[in-house]
Amino acid sequence: MKISEIRDALKAEVLVGEEHLDEDVAGGGGADLMEDILATVAKGAVLLTGLTTDDVVRTAKVAGVACVVFVRGKRPDESAVELARSFDLPILLTEDSLFVACGRLYMNGLRGLDGSW
Repeated sequence: MKISEIRDALKAEVLVGEEHLDEDVAGGGGADLMEDILATVAKGAVLLTGLTTDDVVRTAKVAGVACVVFVRGKRPDESAVELARSFDLPILLTEDSLFVACGRLYMNGLRGLDGSW
């Protein structure tokens, strides 16, 4: 699935990374605990989360996440946006809950990579 398809399925706003919309993601999942992201995230996946801190952006970068989607309309601070921009990490924002957003992506064909998400 392309990042543009994620944007469309979630009616998401692109905060960072408009130039990456044609890139593919390998799978996806949702998590709010950084240790879960580091333990189970797969490189090239989309991460959906309700946390909007700088630590989420740093963790996503370390884990090799292709794109981060902030759910529930939660907008990150400008410092997190700027950090994502410096990492060249696409960031999207959706009004959907984590549950609904994951379900929408699943219904559009996106799957988890290891079954644990």
